[in-house]
Amino acid sequence: MTALVLIGPMGAGKTSIGRKVAKALGVSFFDTDIAVVRAHGPIEDIFSIQGEARFRALERAAVEEGLQTGGVVSLGGGAVLDAQTRADLAHHRVVLLTVEPHVVAGRIRDTERPLLQAEDAAARWLEIYTARRPLYEDLADVTFDTSSGPLQHVVEAIATWARSTDKET
Repeated sequence: MTALVLIGPMGAGKTSIGRKVAKALGVSFFDTDIAVVRAHGPIEDIFSIQGEARFRALERAAVEEGLQTGGVVSLGGGAVLDAQTRADLAHHRVVLLTVEPHVVAGRIRDTERPLLQAEDAAARWLEIYTARRPLYEDLADVTFDTSSGPLQHVVEAIATWARSTDKET
């Protein structure tokens, strides 16, 4: 089963857009971060108690589950760091959601995201995005920016693109 996979940096809207795209296409929605939290508790607790490596292992298992489920699958921002995940994505349609740094600053304010627990969360976000951007761009079949305009426009554009690629979602 081929999934429509949303990748991109933290705060790009993968969860909210993914839910709406799945609804528009009439398919299931799976979010790897939500799956990890549901099964193992808050991500920030996993990071602080068990470490990032343990979180990445749990995330990898959630990615496998999501890709097997099909439909629309939203990956956590760092899921693409895993080589097996990158290899698996070659068999799916991959949508990169981007967001401008000045826009994401408002979205991540007062965040509990473990990797953004720095004095300047926006600067840390940019550092992480800059490091991961080549992976995102290499994996993506298409890119949509979520920085401006109603997110519904992005949802409609992704749904239209997904229908035009006409693989089973």
